[in-house]
Amino acid sequence: MDVAPLKFDVGSVTHAGKVRARNEDSCLVRTDTGLWAVADGMGGHEAGDLASPNSGGSPRRDRATEAALDLLEQCERRFFAPNQRIVALSRERHGATIGTTAAVLLVRDKHYACVWAGDSRVYLINGGAIRQLSRDHTEIEELVATGTLTREDAGKWPNNVITRAVGVAEDLELEIVTGSVDPGDIFVICSDGLTKHLRDDEILQYATGRNARAACEVMLELALARGGLDNVTVVVVRLLAAVSRSSEPTHSPATGARESGGDGS
Repeated sequence: MDVAPLKFDVGSVTHAGKVRARNEDSCLVRTDTGLWAVADGMGGHEAGDLASPNSGGSPRRDRATEAALDLLEQCERRFFAPNQRIVALSRERHGATIGTTAAVLLVRDKHYACVWAGDSRVYLINGGAIRQLSRDHTEIEELVATGTLTREDAGKWPNNVITRAVGVAEDLELEIVTGSVDPGDIFVICSDGLTKHLRDDEILQYATGRNARAACEVMLELALARGGLDNVTVVVVRLLAAVSRSSEPTHSPATGARESGGDGS
């Protein structure tokens, strides 16, 4: 007996919000290859477009058992060309600030991997608890990490500068985490337009107990109701229980005829 590939319940939404004139966020949903991403452009919508992992094509799935880390490395490489294109565009505009945050999730077999730059986030909900897998690349987070600022005071800090992004420097700095997954795990990938308005415990509440699409919509509605101060993008990925497949023939109780196993072959 073997196990069928993982299946996913996936939803996504993106919205300009109630203040911004245009939506500089973008998202990529490639459930067929186990790849999802959110980008939050700065200095023009084209930055988000250029830095989207889709701009370099999706990672190939050459082997059914390809390791998540191998695919993550493929995805990471795809950030470098968009990074160079945005840097070049900035030069053409005489040093104008152009860039984008990016948060990417890959799931393969029993493993996940995520890579990011900036403050778009990846969360994992497991066992009724939520955990932020990514770490914000911001001035506030650095001040908290060094003990200069308390977590409580961080919420009152007047300015939050992003310290890493795609397209702001020749040497692109990305961060990577990997781990294992279980059926029932839920990943939430979002831009800071969501986390400006929803606490982690609220994301936990609304991402569980409903299908992925409904979870995205209810979180977007809440962010808009609370002001919608920025573009809002959310992708929810729920891992469904794998189905066991047996290669042993079975007998139909109705006809007594031999039938193949549960994979339909």
